[in-house]
Amino acid sequence: MSRYKKAGLLFTSSILSLSMFSSIASASTMVNGQPEKVRIQVASTDIVVTKEELIKKFREMFPNQFDFLTNSDFHVRSPHMYPEDETIRHDLSFTKTINGNQIYGNVGFVGEELEIGYFSYQPHSVPDALFPPKVSKEEAKKIAVDFMKNFLDEKDYQLETNTFNYYPQQILTEPIRYSFTFARTENQVPIADQIVQVSVLGNGDVVGFNKMSQSSTSSTFDDITQIKDKNELLKEVKENLSVDLNYQINYDYQTSDRTVELVYRPAAKLQGIEATTGKWMTANGYTSEFPGKTKIEKISANQLPSKQDGITVEEAKKFAEQFLAIESDQIKLNIDSIQEMDNYNGVPVISVHYMYMHRNGGSGSSLEFNKNTGEIIRYHNMKDHLLFDLTEKAKKENHLSQQEALSQAVKFIKEWVPSYLNNYAMPVEEPYVDERLGSYHFTFPRIVNGILVNGDQIGVGISADGSLNSLNVDYQEIENWSSSDEVISEQEAKTILEEALSLKLTYMKHAKNVKENHYDLVYLPVFNEESHSYVNARTGEWNNLFTGKDSITVSHPWAEEELNYLINAKVLNLKGDKSFNPDAAISKGEALKVLINSITYFYRGGYFGQENMNQTFENIDTKHPLYQQIERAVELGIIKADNPNFDVDSPITREELSIWMIRVLGLEQAAKDSSIFTLGFDDADKVQSANAGYIAIANSLGLVKAEQNQFNPSREVTYAELAVSTIRLAHAIAESGRGLRY
Repeated sequence: MSRYKKAGLLFTSSILSLSMFSSIASASTMVNGQPEKVRIQVASTDIVVTKEELIKKFREMFPNQFDFLTNSDFHVRSPHMYPEDETIRHDLSFTKTINGNQIYGNVGFVGEELEIGYFSYQPHSVPDALFPPKVSKEEAKKIAVDFMKNFLDEKDYQLETNTFNYYPQQILTEPIRYSFTFARTENQVPIADQIVQVSVLGNGDVVGFNKMSQSSTSSTFDDITQIKDKNELLKEVKENLSVDLNYQINYDYQTSDRTVELVYRPAAKLQGIEATTGKWMTANGYTSEFPGKTKIEKISANQLPSKQDGITVEEAKKFAEQFLAIESDQIKLNIDSIQEMDNYNGVPVISVHYMYMHRNGGSGSSLEFNKNTGEIIRYHNMKDHLLFDLTEKAKKENHLSQQEALSQAVKFIKEWVPSYLNNYAMPVEEPYVDERLGSYHFTFPRIVNGILVNGDQIGVGISADGSLNSLNVDYQEIENWSSSDEVISEQEAKTILEEALSLKLTYMKHAKNVKENHYDLVYLPVFNEESHSYVNARTGEWNNLFTGKDSITVSHPWAEEELNYLINAKVLNLKGDKSFNPDAAISKGEALKVLINSITYFYRGGYFGQENMNQTFENIDTKHPLYQQIERAVELGIIKADNPNFDVDSPITREELSIWMIRVLGLEQAAKDSSIFTLGFDDADKVQSANAGYIAIANSLGLVKAEQNQFNPSREVTYAELAVSTIRLAHAIAESGRGLRY
């Protein structure tokens, strides 16, 4: 294998995450979030690994499966590495068009031995992977286990409990995908950062795996015979456990809707217990003293005036040129574009898009101003990283202490975003520390009615020399903040958490020692035996953000499987309505919503900065809950603007549903020629003559079928009938290759 000569480093598309903490208030994990890894391109003056070598390695792992690919179908990218790991990585991708359909895949290779670190594959046609799938979840699990043993030769891995929904939110023309997580073990104990994920399609094909980290022969591990009694430590945790009442903002990325609820979660400072010593694990290391709660302290008790009274595009550009200027003859700043828009929080902003051009290419980001206050609400400093990687010299050797960095963070937010500060508190959790650059990232949580808010914060990054590294204001306008008067007491919540608490033994590296090769034995607190669960502060019930707290299961003699699939796939949203009647008639608006959500991805909020200008119907404006679905249906030709209004509340008939479905399939031109169709139904005279072709095709394809030679064109469609027809339509779309792309 060739030796590598590092001639230079380059940031590619990945940028450090500005928002450190997720909006998920998880009662199952207490580990702080970390910024996204920065991908660094490696330049080399030597020929390192050829495309042919990578292809050969790939084919060895998948013998005969990809024989239809030729070497010209493969493409390679420049090698890269990550800052904390100097292991060289290579990427190989492939694309090919077969019968008008494109297949594609990606493979990643790690180290000099070209060990495959990840693989993903999208086949061109997998009808038997659509619902109902050829293989069940249990059968897919066996396939994943066999794959680990036979192809990856991973005998020391164990299958982890997978708590995620096997029917994620997806359009119905896409194949069902099962995901399984395996953890490498030492002494039969899972290792936290040695994870492999395997994906299996509903037809049984393995179409993806990803090794989160590569194993090292030089790693050392705590002696498992020296661990303390698990039950004794569990008792200690329960005795010291405390809970926090929080507001939690739940964001629906499909609809852009935000909901707020009051939740209880464990106090966030405890991350685990060192199994060999019984010491408490926190973000700063191990301690004999149980970490107590941090007192909530507002940054500013009073509303402060804004930075200025608004900002113009010209002013934003001039400021950006000065603010983003870089002292280097190797790097040039380019302002690419300036955009006025509303950001994802609905705030009017001016966004300045820029690039730093250098010898190996360019790296870009954006600087975002609140248009009304002139305050910087989104910024990421790329200069320090670029200078470090291009010159391999840190900006400053003497790094700030945590307290000094925090003081700098407070100074910057008072300078740049003063009008927001009365809504936020000082950090209650430890910062993320980038040991490589000596930088800190602090999170200032929002506070409402004296209660911390999960999912709304100000993130501030401070460089080693005290300069501003990043700034992100995630302020969200929420009208209704529930009162805490009717929540269960802290003691009741504590009892619920204690009953759900268990400890999981894990080998892991502490965040402060990620560069070392030693793994500590740690007991991690787990609540309710699943990830991302939390306690509803009003009801005391456990909920889970991913499986859907509002989801219900329905029964039906012939459409039960289809109905429950649509509910689990979040195509049919019943909002916890336990009185739901599958045999009730469905309205045109609700039927259109189910149909559109089944066949195409879209987001009600549109892309950031996109203005929704069209309004086809007088009664469906941009604020109507079905606006995007209806406009999308008009765009696709499923419904026509024949009337000034669209009656969303009237029931849809079988005849009308047939027309919609034939239009979805692109067969309307054939259906319009009613003279070539003869309906043999006993009630054919009840079908409008202009619609005979639509009904004939819908019946022949099995989308809307006649019963006992009666089509019943004017009969109202039920939820159960729509569920069955929609699943059949999805198969028809997939078989025809007529995907609807947004």
